[in-house]
Amino acid sequence: MPGEKKIGLQALIFSLVAAAFSTIYVTQPVLPVLREEFGVSASTASLTISAVIMGISLANLPFGMLVDRYPIRPIILLGGSVIAACGLFCAVAADLRLLIAARFVQGLFVPSLTTCLVVHLVRSLPAERLNVVAGSYVSATVVGGLGGRLLGGWIHPPLHWRYAFVTASALLLAATLAAAFRLPKDEGRREAQQEAAGFAALLRRPDLLRVYFVAFGSFFVFSSVFNYLPFYLAAPPFRASTQVITLAYLSYLVGAFTGPAAGRLSNRIGNGATMALGSATFAVAIAATFIPSLPVIAASLAGVCAGFFAIHSAAAGSLNLRLSTGRGRANSLYVLFYYIGGSIGITASGIAFHLAGWHGVGALGILVLALPFATGVFEMRREQHPRGNIVD
Repeated sequence: MPGEKKIGLQALIFSLVAAAFSTIYVTQPVLPVLREEFGVSASTASLTISAVIMGISLANLPFGMLVDRYPIRPIILLGGSVIAACGLFCAVAADLRLLIAARFVQGLFVPSLTTCLVVHLVRSLPAERLNVVAGSYVSATVVGGLGGRLLGGWIHPPLHWRYAFVTASALLLAATLAAAFRLPKDEGRREAQQEAAGFAALLRRPDLLRVYFVAFGSFFVFSSVFNYLPFYLAAPPFRASTQVITLAYLSYLVGAFTGPAAGRLSNRIGNGATMALGSATFAVAIAATFIPSLPVIAASLAGVCAGFFAIHSAAAGSLNLRLSTGRGRANSLYVLFYYIGGSIGITASGIAFHLAGWHGVGALGILVLALPFATGVFEMRREQHPRGNIVD
């Protein structure tokens, strides 16, 4: 019976995280369609993604503070309801500015689901399971990200992308209600005010800052690759349809397996080695996308996902293993750096795309991946010589 309860709880959390992430990426495969429908540039159409990411960035710190103080279930119910309502508004928005504004509001409430659930897991599970659980959580983000893209560009015809918002909202509302009423009332021990580490104290810790910048750099590159991929494939020499472009996102399935596998690998070789290996894989895969062949690009995207989710899983596990207090705030800072990286990445890569096309996006991405790679190498040395001369 306890095992069945654990499986039920994991399924509940998995479905809520997946539903939340599906709302983020609904418009990504149909960005060329939005560009034509609203008569805007590629970078303006991309605001339907970056607005959500910016909203997530701004709201993570407040929700990190709330979850350290208040029960999780009411926060989840409010956040999921607002996100679903905004999704329905997006489905009928006739003005791109209104659509972008509603997407921004959705982003503001995504942390009410994601950050809160991370803290719930950290409170409820023993330290030795955190790497594997972090990998499983990452897998839920993978399924959600893939599901949203399939909804927008494949399950619903691309010219009817509005229906995808209705479906995503209905799924999220169902998962929200299930979680709000079925999550255990015992959430673990919340911290007293005097015990909680503040944001400033957390940011003064070099070991945590390194992990935060890993999150920043990895999502900077990952969000850029998949945001400008549709424009790359829709142009000559590929001239791929929306359905074919959407198929490229099936590479996300690699991440569903990479997350838990990376958690187990981190337990064996260390989080630093996993970050470095993931970064190298990621960079090589981006370079391979320069070869003008759809099969090669499809294989490269699998490498992109494998590398990224290995980095992300190792970094999330490493962060929580270092914490004994202020978990809500620390995880919200992690997600803040993560999504600020994504938002800045999409903007900077938009300039690179305008100046040098896909090669500009790829070159910028490889350059930024030096950040998580260097951090991984440093962490490897630190893990090998914990009492040596390498100090924080």
